[in-house]
Amino acid sequence: MKAKINVLFYLRKSKVNALGKMPIFYRITINGQRFDTSTGHYVEEDKWSTEISRIKGNSEEARSINGQLELIKATVYETEKKLYMKELDITYETFKNEYKGKKEKQRFLIPIFQDHNNKIKALLGKEYAPGTLERYETSLRHTEEFLMWKYNLKDIDITKIDHAFVTDYEFFLRTVRKCANNTAVKYIKNFNKIIKICLANHWLDRNPFANYKSKVKEVERVYLSEEEIQEIINKEFATERLSLVRDIFIFSCFTGLAYVDVKNLTKSHISIGIDGDKWIFTHRQKTESASKIPILPMTQMIIDKYANHPQSGNEEKLLPILSNQKMNAYLKEIAAVCKIEKELTFHIARHTFATTVTLTNGVPIESVSKMLGHKNLRTTQHYAKVLDKKVSEDMKVLKNMFLQQSISKSS
Repeated sequence: MKAKINVLFYLRKSKVNALGKMPIFYRITINGQRFDTSTGHYVEEDKWSTEISRIKGNSEEARSINGQLELIKATVYETEKKLYMKELDITYETFKNEYKGKKEKQRFLIPIFQDHNNKIKALLGKEYAPGTLERYETSLRHTEEFLMWKYNLKDIDITKIDHAFVTDYEFFLRTVRKCANNTAVKYIKNFNKIIKICLANHWLDRNPFANYKSKVKEVERVYLSEEEIQEIINKEFATERLSLVRDIFIFSCFTGLAYVDVKNLTKSHISIGIDGDKWIFTHRQKTESASKIPILPMTQMIIDKYANHPQSGNEEKLLPILSNQKMNAYLKEIAAVCKIEKELTFHIARHTFATTVTLTNGVPIESVSKMLGHKNLRTTQHYAKVLDKKVSEDMKVLKNMFLQQSISKSS
């Protein structure tokens, strides 16, 4: 929107000097907001024309001062032109700063990024999970490394961040840091949040991410088949630790809960559901969305098995879970013992619940989405895409229907 700028010259009658002359002021109005400044010139009131806002007559004094007033007016409109050339929005603040030669306060990227991370840290457990803080701290480190790699700088004025900065940063992540596509996109997305903070505070006039596009590639989710689940369940392990890890992994396979959500479970999370049976009522730490999961027989067997475990009793934990790192290390042992040629991690249990345990057995995708605590059904649909077996079974029903129609017509 084009700014409306007016310039008015007038006498400040309240400031008459000892010679009886009044100062000539000028008022610049930008979209209804105004500021007044002295021209530094004085004149008798009777020599001033309020109609034309100039000194009357053609005297040397009149020509000199009127010429300077015209110069002031020209400077005002020259300032407007400069702002247009800089592609800046013309507001009261931007115009006044440009006109008076004031520079905007320099703001640097790293302190803004660090302040953002500090706020996340202060809200841990309330609005953010530890994993979120860890991701942004890693993003900050990558940003600092990029600045040194590209510019040999420890920090940069945010006004210097442009489209080329963003594309070079992505290149750095993919080459120097050797990030896979989705990892690079994630870090760029984290960096974009910092840019959005700058834009929201009007510290940046242009969005460096305009016309920038990145795409997350869909990753094939690994999950266990019914046979593989049964192999793990039936296996007799030589050590108690592998049996424990197996049990908690299977618990996740039949509840769909992620590692941190299993770790946070207490006995108070079990209650009676709408059907009169036992359910798990919890919230996903990652998204804070509710998960309500009916307890299947296998799930209940594992809960009962560890009901009197010392850790369950002392800490009120539902299950005596190990650290995520140890769980994943032992799961690799379990995969080897069970001859499962998949890189077994704890998160595969969640994928297995979504596919083999629920969707494959005809549980509607809406119900699966609710139990997984997904905020968007599209997230759950990623699991449905990999179920060729389910597609085959559904199409068999359709083929049989067409076959029956064909038989009835021929008879």
